[in-house]
Amino acid sequence: MTTIAYFNQGDQRRPQKRFDPINEHIRYPEVMVIGPTGENLGKMSSRSANELAASYDLDLFCVAPNANPPVCKIVNYGKYRYEKQKSERAQRKNSKAAVLKEIQLHISIGEHDLATKAKQSRGFLSNGDKVNIRIVLKGREMTHQDLGEELMKKFLDMLSQDNCTYQIEKAPFWEGKCYSAIVASKGKK
Repeated sequence: MTTIAYFNQGDQRRPQKRFDPINEHIRYPEVMVIGPTGENLGKMSSRSANELAASYDLDLFCVAPNANPPVCKIVNYGKYRYEKQKSERAQRKNSKAAVLKEIQLHISIGEHDLATKAKQSRGFLSNGDKVNIRIVLKGREMTHQDLGEELMKKFLDMLSQDNCTYQIEKAPFWEGKCYSAIVASKGKK
């Protein structure tokens, strides 16, 4: 008869978030205390600082635990955490990563189609996205690379219409059968 050994995998729950030291969780013998209105109340023991915070009906929050002595402030901790999370959300919202959109052209493209692609690219640039412009040559068209380069110049000129300002992030270059350039908006980053 064989025996099966089961090994403890440990605690599979999510790790608990570490909270800032507040109130009686502050373990420093002496702290520098800042009052609820921002005035410096001086050095005192953490026990007396806790009692002072309780008299204000607020929390004692350790702002700078690495300072000597650690700096604690008397605040409404729930309100402080809410404001902090709100500002972090606003930062994440404002720090949108630029997306790389691609516009593919062909040397036999019509004038109206080219204007439509340019308008679409201006829309991408106004949203703050980067645009990869690719001109694809097929078969014997590779012998007419100069037509691809002319089309790229023409397309970049069309992009600058309607007050659309852009910067060329990657200058036009040949990559196999494709002539590519990457442009980004100057206004938004």
